[in-house]
Formats: sequence, C-alpha cells, structure tokens
Amino acid sequence: MSEQKTYSLISAGATDVGHVRQINEDAFLERSDIGLWVVADGMGGHHAGDVASGNIIDVLDETNPSDRLAEYVNEVEDRIISVNDQLVQLAKQHNDNRTIGSTVVAMIARDGHYAVLWAGDSRAYRCRNNQCVQLTRDHSQVEEMVQRGLLRPEEAEEHPASNVITRAVGAADKIYVDVEIDEIHPNDTFLLCSDGLNKHVSDAEIAQFLQNPNLQEIPERLVETTLQRGAIDNITVIVIRAYTNVSN
Repeated sequence: MSEQKTYSLISAGATDVGHVRQINEDAFLERSDIGLWVVADGMGGHHAGDVASGNIIDVLDETNPSDRLAEYVNEVEDRIISVNDQLVQLAKQHNDNRTIGSTVVAMIARDGHYAVLWAGDSRAYRCRNNQCVQLTRDHSQVEEMVQRGLLRPEEAEEHPASNVITRAVGAADKIYVDVEIDEIHPNDTFLLCSDGLNKHVSDAEIAQFLQNPNLQEIPERLVETTLQRGAIDNITVIVIRAYTNVSN
C-alpha cells in the first residue's frame, strides 16, 4: 500500500504597536484548527484603522471552512467583500470623506494545497528548500512604478510615495482580491506580515529568520529586530510551517 502524505500546519504570531504610533491598527487571526491565517493592517487615521482591521478579523473568524479549497477560497473572498461593503457604508455615515479601510493578506490550507488572498501591501512569503519568495505583489503606487520600469525595487522603500496603496478593503465600492494557489511541500514555511516589518527588515534577512527550526521564536525575533531599528509603524507577523504526516 502506498504512503499518503498529509500536512499539519503549525503557526505562531506576534504584533507590536512600534515606537511611533499611539494605537496598534494591525490585527491578526490564527486558526490552525480550520487552516486559516490572516493579517490586516488598518488605515485611515482618526482611530478608524483599528475598526477596519478588527472587522476583517471578526468576520473571517466566523468562516465556515470547506473541505474543498476552491469553495473555501470563495467563502473567504465573499467575507472580505462583505466587510468592504460594511466599511464603505460606515465611512459614508461620517460625511467627512475619510476612508475607513485596511489591507488584508490571508492564507488557507486544504488538501495538500494553500491559497493566499490579498488586497493592499501586506505580504506573504514562502520558504522552500532554502529558497524564499514573495507570493504577493503589493497593491501600491511604488510597485506599479517598479513594474513599469520607472523605479528600481531597492528604491521603492525610500520613495516619497512608498505608503500610497492602490487597493484596500473599504477604499472603494468594489474590492478585487488577488489569489495565488499552489501545492504544499514538506517543511514549507510561510510568513504573513504587515508592511511595518518590511520597512525595516529586508527580504534576504526575512529568509534567514525563516530558516530557524524553532517556529515559536521566529515571530518574536522578527518583531524584536524591527523594534531595534526604529519601528515607525505597527508590526504584525504570522509564521506557518508544514509538518508531514505519513499514513499507510
């Protein structure tokens, strides 16, 4: 009888307000029991960012998980769209033209595959066989400039428009969520993070941190390093690792 591989995905997360902001407008969700992890980075000021990110987490925490990945992705996407509608209506009630919005990056694991969904500049990375790649592409003004060849990637973080995002939950009447799907491999390590991390920690450094065999240490060390370097924004990270279960 052939061996069939399944995976247990274990996670650890951490968040910190940083050294500049008064309120932590980030929020995150770890639901290893249903194969769902989410980071949301609130925006908009006037204490509205934490409302937006909190709404995303609350609604996704009530997700009804499907055994089929495609159906699960649709469920999460529908819930993100519903939060978008809520936030747009909430902003209109204030009549001051402000946006009550948040980025979101989510990961779903089902049946040996993962899906990453995102809107905004919160990121997902995957490390596999010592090779780390960014799975998401920032919905930001500087990323569009990089794609057009107007800006080099290393110039993006220092550009005056580095904080300008082009897509977020609550920012427009309609929200479009990007999705990336692939197979899970043994010992794959994933990172979901708000942009407070990559403002201070490079992709190469992130790759090194994710090699740590002690999963629980990684989020705290990433946050600690960010704080040591000034932490001009809130920081949130979730690290997820796939461990192999083999059954005959």
